[in-house]
Amino acid sequence: MRQKFFQLCAAALLLLGCGGPAGSTGAKSQPKAQEPEVAFVNVNVVPLDSERVLAGQTVLVRGDRIVEVGPASKVKVPAGALRVDGRGKYLMPGLAEMHGHIPPPQAPKEFTEAVLFMYVANGVTTVRGMLGAPGQLELRERANRGELLSPTLYLAGPSFNGNSVSSPEQAAEMVRQQKREGWDLLKVHPGLTRDEYDAMARTANGVGIRFAGHVPAEVGLAHALEMGQETIDHVDGYVEHLGADGAPLDEAKLAEVVRLTKKSGAWIVPTMALWETLLGITPVEKLLGYPELKYMPAQQVAAWEKAHRARQANPQLDRRKAELTAANRKRILKALYDGGVPVIFGTDAPQQFSVPGFSVHHEMAVMRDAGFTPYQILLTATRNAGEYHKNKARFGTVTAGSRADLILVNGDPLKDLANVARRAGVLVRGRWLAEEEIQKRLAGIAAAGKS
Repeated sequence: MRQKFFQLCAAALLLLGCGGPAGSTGAKSQPKAQEPEVAFVNVNVVPLDSERVLAGQTVLVRGDRIVEVGPASKVKVPAGALRVDGRGKYLMPGLAEMHGHIPPPQAPKEFTEAVLFMYVANGVTTVRGMLGAPGQLELRERANRGELLSPTLYLAGPSFNGNSVSSPEQAAEMVRQQKREGWDLLKVHPGLTRDEYDAMARTANGVGIRFAGHVPAEVGLAHALEMGQETIDHVDGYVEHLGADGAPLDEAKLAEVVRLTKKSGAWIVPTMALWETLLGITPVEKLLGYPELKYMPAQQVAAWEKAHRARQANPQLDRRKAELTAANRKRILKALYDGGVPVIFGTDAPQQFSVPGFSVHHEMAVMRDAGFTPYQILLTATRNAGEYHKNKARFGTVTAGSRADLILVNGDPLKDLANVARRAGVLVRGRWLAEEEIQKRLAGIAAAGKS
């Protein structure tokens, strides 16, 4: 079991910024000019503060804040404001990718800009980057100041794993160093001993920095929850804890681990679609049919295809057991949600066939198959993410005072999640990008990748 777990984790690690052309988004590394006030006029608002739609609204944005939401007949649009006609359209909060990745500083500038833009192009306006690299904090500051066309970034530091940590003392010092450097949280990877993990956890709790990610095999899920790991990403450790790797779930044990998780205060980040790829059950033909692959370097897509074909050709792959494991993961996720454990949306992009931004639509589909309603899925990607980050910022709802991260779509997303992809445009920290501009920039990325 442990060896198989490590194999899956190793397969899940992507060497970001693998080279190859990715195309420039046209964003320049210079201070952002003051954006004009923006008014979405006569729009249907999906505030996601509750399950409702407010018809005939005007939403006024000034700088990076929503300043007013109200009936179109009552909200005065300032002279000189950029007016966006919202008739027949729906305005919802921008999405959060709570387990994403950002290319390291040594990656080509064009690739980094393309990755950041692909997130924004799909309405992903916040990214919690889950594998930090030295020098990446400067990129975070430039992005969050608006010098790059980028989501707002919150970054974990370089990971705690079996190679980076060799003793409890080193683990503790690494925590203190990352706290001093200003990382937003710590990233846990497989390979830590229990003593190393405990030293990391106790020091993190002492200095006040979050830690999140995988559950090392020697640590185990129950102990990670006991030590205060804040997010369990990939629903990691649950299948192992429940003995449900290719075996039926024990409902009594599942109910108990749901209770333990809720009691601990941990959050769950699913990344369900990616894990079905890593389990080998997603047909390669389906994956290769994703139209968004044209925005990734060709050699990266080829490497993904090679890895997936090898995975499916592996004589040790028992497809029936893999499918049961995937079904168990869905059942576990839904049971956690129904049991009151907070879930925050994540896809682990860029990853194998998980293209930044575009991956949200595949993840939503798997969560829907797990029994989530459109409203519940959208909550995990908006308001719940804002609640997780409430000590740093206010975002995730279409309400006055929230950060001006919005998606204008051509249909009600509460009725059909496919409408999330039917964009009319995206507003990121007050900057409006009409869909025509988004598609033009994406076409440039695709063209550069072919040259």
